Amino acid sequence: MTMTIKIMHWLCRLILAGVFLYSGYVKAQETLQFAVAISGYKMVPESLIYPMAKYLPWVEIFLGLAILIGWKIRYFSAAAAALLIFFIAVLAITISRGIEANCGCFNLDEKISPLTILRDSLFLIPAVYLVFEPQLTRRWRKPSPSV
Repeated sequence: MTMTIKIMHWLCRLILAGVFLYSGYVKAQETLQFAVAISGYKMVPESLIYPMAKYLPWVEIFLGLAILIGWKIRYFSAAAAALLIFFIAVLAITISRGIEANCGCFNLDEKISPLTILRDSLFLIPAVYLVFEPQLTRRWRKPSPSV
């Protein structure tokens, strides 16, 4: 593995793990505020709001830790990408419905905007890179065919 590939690998892992660890930590500290943020989306049945607010932060923390330590990195990066896609879809649907709600992403007072969708979309880049890294590194290592 070349030095550039190693740097990309670690940079993607640290960014993705940091995002999920920090986001999960903020939400776990303020479960009731996070429940209010979830209810603001008007997409979740009331009976599921508190359980989601209680357990989703721990899922994020677990994903962040798994990616940070490198345990089954492709699988957990794929799970992180799927969760990010889910978050992006929920944000986009909420905006398209004209609902003004708090994101609940990193700051429980942050309003949903196109910028929150863009930010979450950018977090997909390291997740997707880590999922497809083995194929990319094989492709980069293959010698070009001789003419």
